[in-house]
Amino acid sequence: MNAGTSGGTEGLYFRQLLSGQDYAVGDPIATQMVNFSYLIGDLATREAVVVDPAYAPGDLLDVLEADGMRLTGVLVTHHHPDHVGGRMMDFDLTGLAELLGRAPVPVHVQRAEADWVTKVTGIAASDLTPHDNDDLLQVGSVPIRLLHTPGHTPGSQCFLVGQGHGGRLVAGDTLFLQGCGRTDFPGGDVEAMYTSLQRLATLAGNPVVYPGHRYSDDSSSPLLDVRRSNVVFRPRSQEEFVMAFG
Repeated sequence: MNAGTSGGTEGLYFRQLLSGQDYAVGDPIATQMVNFSYLIGDLATREAVVVDPAYAPGDLLDVLEADGMRLTGVLVTHHHPDHVGGRMMDFDLTGLAELLGRAPVPVHVQRAEADWVTKVTGIAASDLTPHDNDDLLQVGSVPIRLLHTPGHTPGSQCFLVGQGHGGRLVAGDTLFLQGCGRTDFPGGDVEAMYTSLQRLATLAGNPVVYPGHRYSDDSSSPLLDVRRSNVVFRPRSQEEFVMAFG
């Protein structure tokens, strides 16, 4: 678990929490899926958002409360139930609906993902705040840039927290430290995934990549290191990428 608060960005509150270990302890699905959820906020104003609160949203709210932080919103990387709650593998996973029952806050989604989120979670469209690519969300004085990165799903998005060498890229299921999100689920698009990965590869400042699952030994890694070691960046063209990963 990354329980750090600043990490080179003044006033930043940032926690990386692993399902089955740091929250949802004892839940076999959470333990098997090794999802990460993230808490991001401003230490001065004590405002914070949670990214992808599936499995045990109450646990995540308890962490915020224990840290003296106040939830002001939810960020959704994409609509799959292991990130937002809903039915998966004949199991009903808790998530957004249960969180909003305890803390009614705006849910920030990419515009192309809004309908998918409402269908999967059952929450009302009025609970969602749709965003476009490159929208900027301020959490206190902490800027979070919302990057539309389709491929895994039509409205997948990543979150760039801070700027420059102190930046952090919360990448959801678009980019893992090894590999990328699958494109064979409904709404997946291998060509769009290639374009999204190329966009992330060219982000300035070498932000640290924080993925949506722990599919590697490390929990995070600088983008330049990911580009060197991750096989998804080896194809030299979209055609090569489609042949390798389509």
